[in-house]
Amino acid sequence: MSSKQPRQQLSMAASAIAMRGVQLFLTAGRAAQERKAATPAPVPRKPRLKPVLPTNKLQQKTLEQLLKNTKFTKNELEALYSMYRKMVTAAQSAITASAIGQPAAKVDGIDQCTFRDVMHNTFDLVTEEAVLERVWATWERGAGGGEGAIKFEAWARGLSKLLRGSNEERLYHCFSVYDLNADGYITRDEMFVLLKNSLLKQPGDEDPDEGVRDLVELVLKKLDVDKDGKVSLDDYREAVEEEPLLLEAFGQCLPSKRQASAFLKTLNTK
Repeated sequence: MSSKQPRQQLSMAASAIAMRGVQLFLTAGRAAQERKAATPAPVPRKPRLKPVLPTNKLQQKTLEQLLKNTKFTKNELEALYSMYRKMVTAAQSAITASAIGQPAAKVDGIDQCTFRDVMHNTFDLVTEEAVLERVWATWERGAGGGEGAIKFEAWARGLSKLLRGSNEERLYHCFSVYDLNADGYITRDEMFVLLKNSLLKQPGDEDPDEGVRDLVELVLKKLDVDKDGKVSLDDYREAVEEEPLLLEAFGQCLPSKRQASAFLKTLNTK
């Protein structure tokens, strides 16, 4: 036997081994594909949305800032923050899924529904819908105002003005509520909108709006100090200084002293 023949045999044996390895590899690959095809694809898990809750403890930096720009004490602010967290948590728990089954977005702050409940039940603001809507709209929310829910810092600053605000702060709050288009004046049309729902229609009245217009003219005479047909902040300030009852001439937008005092006592018993 020549030396060439063993080399050919070895080459053929090596080729056979290599081909066998390729066959095993391909067989294993096909089996894996068949098993994968037979196995149902796993259902992707929906991400669980965790409630966006405020932190458990009032941050020191926030506390220091609010001590400077509110009239609350440290203990009052901490109690107020605890209340705030409970309100936000309760509101988030009450949110139901949407009609298509998607989880509803969590609101990080006091939403309008919670705000209305507090104004009605805690501060006894049983006022016209237009007025309460304006109280909500003028509350500090977002960089430009009126955006989203009320965060704790804005909630504390707003309550400080309502509960312990100076006469000027309370006056400006009421004026801002009544100035529906925020142009710096309370006009006849705005007075009409604010007062319309406060008058009950009497039997036999053919034009209930006429009574509202008469009332608007009466109030305008009291508030329009410079007689230009609209009420500026200066007009309003001067009229209220002369007659304090005109402060809430177009609807209640401040807690009564009794309600304010009762709420403040709850802060100091925490």
